[in-house]
Amino acid sequence: METTAPKMTGDVKDLALAEKGKRKIEWANQHMPVLQLIRKQFIKDQPLKGIRMSACLHVTSETANLAITLRDGGADVVLCASNPLSTQDEVAASLVKDYNIPTFAIKGEDNATYYAHINAALDHKPQITMDDGADLVTILLTKRPDLVQNIIGGTEETTTGVIRLRAMAKDGTLKYPIVAVNDALTKHLFDNRYGTGQSSIDGVLRATNLLIAGLRVVVSGYGWCGKGVAMRAKGHGADVIITEINPVRALEAVMDGFRVMPMPEAAKIGDIFITVTGNKSILTHDHFERMKDGAVIANSGHFNVEIDIPALEKLSSSKKPVRPFVDEYVMKDGRKLYLLGEGRLINLAAAEGHPASVMDMSFANQALASEYLVKNASSLKHQVYSVPENIDRHIAKLKLDSMGIQVDKLTPDQEQYLASWSEGT
Repeated sequence: METTAPKMTGDVKDLALAEKGKRKIEWANQHMPVLQLIRKQFIKDQPLKGIRMSACLHVTSETANLAITLRDGGADVVLCASNPLSTQDEVAASLVKDYNIPTFAIKGEDNATYYAHINAALDHKPQITMDDGADLVTILLTKRPDLVQNIIGGTEETTTGVIRLRAMAKDGTLKYPIVAVNDALTKHLFDNRYGTGQSSIDGVLRATNLLIAGLRVVVSGYGWCGKGVAMRAKGHGADVIITEINPVRALEAVMDGFRVMPMPEAAKIGDIFITVTGNKSILTHDHFERMKDGAVIANSGHFNVEIDIPALEKLSSSKKPVRPFVDEYVMKDGRKLYLLGEGRLINLAAAEGHPASVMDMSFANQALASEYLVKNASSLKHQVYSVPENIDRHIAKLKLDSMGIQVDKLTPDQEQYLASWSEGT
């Protein structure tokens, strides 16, 4: 088994940005008390000592604090971006200059650079992979299979990535165990709903400066992310319309007070469209043809394939940027449609992603899942595992403690009642 890897420094936009990045990292750290507690324990216990880790994540101030925690737990960490538009260049610079964590990420990098950076992270010969979208794992398994021999296990942050990995496991392509951090209740119930909800609306507002009150906002997908986006749009006074393929979720949306209709109908009346399904071709040629003049199109799913951008370009006679992260497409019939952030994650392309206080729990799961892999990988199969319930509950308890909130405990009599069947009416 390989035990060595070349020493790396990283590839960032400008190391002169490091001072600004360090301030952002320190600010985020103040709002991540759970990760702070885990970091202190990691410093003491060194659960990741000597473990090479390659992480493909959104390079933000919150991610920086996760990388620092892993490093302080003994890991040899290399970081690359999981999306070409999600990197905060000042944070990447600080990670390299101030924290000695090799980082390969530049905001706005082209596809060739994006994949070159992923391969640079894989050159680290990781024993644990940490992914957001499963691009790192996919490249490793399809292009760099020689690296599998080094792998202990991996983690995955997001819904899209978990879907891909479960498909790999089903057809036998997955060659090592993965912990689905997205499955943790302390991740998807909070990060996906409250984090995605707030940050997606924040991205739309920063890009457009539109008044959302009174507009029709079409949210495609009513999973946890869609629920969060719909909730926040409604809070801004929007008339929210949901499109769904799942009848149970559609029914839930109706009972939550939203209108539900097929996308061909919603396309005719929507003012702002936000896709958040984890699937492809949600907004297509037929929908663009139905949209009214001035419609705004955004995506908050992991990949920009949710919007058929080639079809949009084919329908248009011209395209130009009109604001940062806003491209105006003039249709051949004169209508103007506005695509935000090149169809990439609007909350990270035009804004700063999730608030630190919610990423605190998500990244606590990442850190503790990594420790779990080191301790248990030898007994795990080549499949996708959920975060163990005891870790999930521990993180929730730490979060409540940090907020000064206490909860009740079962009495011995209550525990006995719940464990028995003899008592009835």
